[in-house]
Amino acid sequence: MSANDDPQFWANARAHLVRYGGSFSPIIATSAAGNWFTDADGRRILDFTSGQMSAILGHSHAEIVSVARHYIGQLDHLYSSILSRPVVELATLLASVSPGKLDRVLLISTGGESNEAALRMAKLVTGKYEIVAMSRSWHGVTGGASSATYANGRPGYGPAMPGALALPAPDSYRSRFIDDRGVYDWRSELEMGFEMVDRQSTGALAACIVEPILSSGGVLEPPEGYIAALAEHCRARGMHLIFDEAQTGLGRTGHLFACERDGVVPQYLTLSKTLGAGLPLAAMLTTPEIEDIAAERGFLFYTTHASDPLPAAVGLKVIEVILRDCLAERAAELGERLKSGLMALQQRYDCIGDVRGRGLLLGLDLVKDRRGKTPDPDLAQRVARECLARGMMTSVVRGGFGIFRIAPPLTIEPAEIDLGLEIFDKALAAALA
Repeated sequence: MSANDDPQFWANARAHLVRYGGSFSPIIATSAAGNWFTDADGRRILDFTSGQMSAILGHSHAEIVSVARHYIGQLDHLYSSILSRPVVELATLLASVSPGKLDRVLLISTGGESNEAALRMAKLVTGKYEIVAMSRSWHGVTGGASSATYANGRPGYGPAMPGALALPAPDSYRSRFIDDRGVYDWRSELEMGFEMVDRQSTGALAACIVEPILSSGGVLEPPEGYIAALAEHCRARGMHLIFDEAQTGLGRTGHLFACERDGVVPQYLTLSKTLGAGLPLAAMLTTPEIEDIAAERGFLFYTTHASDPLPAAVGLKVIEVILRDCLAERAAELGERLKSGLMALQQRYDCIGDVRGRGLLLGLDLVKDRRGKTPDPDLAQRVARECLARGMMTSVVRGGFGIFRIAPPLTIEPAEIDLGLEIFDKALAAALA
C-alpha cells in the first residue's frame, strides 16, 4: 500500500479539517526543497504552482532559511506599536523599488488584509464608499475584499458590502467585443463598462481595484493601452486606483511590478504571496499625501501581526535575492521558453484553445471545441490528475473555466521547464484517451 493512502491520516483529515476550497490532493507532503516537494512515498513532485503562488524562490531557499532561523531565535513578534529595524528597512526598500511615489508602507500578513487596508483608506480619504472591480477578479475573502471579488465564491453568503460595482474583465479570447475578424475592441468594452458603473453609482465612487493580470480569473492579460485608459477613467471620476499585485508582483511577469509595463502608477499598490516567499507577509503601499490625510482622519487598521520583525526580515532577503540575481529578467526569458512550448502543444492538441500570459504567469485554456471556445473544466481536472500521477503539481483556476494557471518558481531551471512540458504532453494524451 502507498504511504499516501494512510487510512488513519485521511480519517483524521476528514474528521477534523474544514474543507476550505474544494477537494484535497490525494498525497501527503513530507518535505520541499528547490522547485520540488516530496510525498510520503518519497516521490519528488515538480511544483508548477509555486506552492500557493508564493514560493517565488522555490522551497527552503538557503538564504531565506538562514534569515528565518536567525530571527525566530532573536526577534520574532512584537506588540504592533513597537518597531524594529527589519520593518523600517523593508518599508524603505519597498518605497525605493516601487513605481512613482508610493513611499508609505503598511506591513501585514495576507493579500486579503492588504487589499482591505487599501479599500478602507480609499474610502476614508475620498469620503466615498463605492468600489469598482473586474468581473473575473479575486482580491480575498474578507468583507471588503470579497465584495470586490467576482471570479467565484459569491453565492450563499448574503449581500455584499454596499457600493460593490463590476466592470467587464478584459478577455481577449472570449469577449463579446471580438468581431468576426478576431479584432478585440477593448476600448468600447471599457467605455460600456464605465457607462454602466456611472448609471449604477450614487455619486460616491471611491476606488477601482484591479489586478494587472487577472490570475485567479483565468490569467487574463489586459491589452496594451487598457490599463492606461482605465486609469484615465478613474481620474475623470475622482476615483483612487488600487493595483493588487499579490500574484504579479516582484518579478513574476518579467517586470518587478506588472504595472510597469503599462507605465501607470496607482494611488495604492498591494503585495503579498511573493513578498514572503512562502511565509505570511503582505504590504500596502500608498503616497505620503494620501497617508497624511488618512492619519489626520484617524485611519485604523490594527492587526495582531502588523509590523512583525521576522517576516519583515524575510521580505528584505526576498527582494535582495530577486534584484541581485536578476530574477525578473530571468522570468521574462524562461517565460518565453515555457510559452513557446505550450504553443507547440497547442498545435498538436485541438483542446488547447488559448495560451496567454506574461513571464512565468501563463494560462492554458482547455476547450471542447476551438470554434465555440466552450470551456472544458472536466478535461482540465482529468489533465491535472494525470499530471500529478506523473510527478507534477498544477493549478486549475476555480469557476468552471477549465484554465490552468502555470506559475513555477522564478528559480525554475530550463530542464525543469522542458520536463513540465513533457508531463503536460503525456497528461493531455492520457486524459483525452
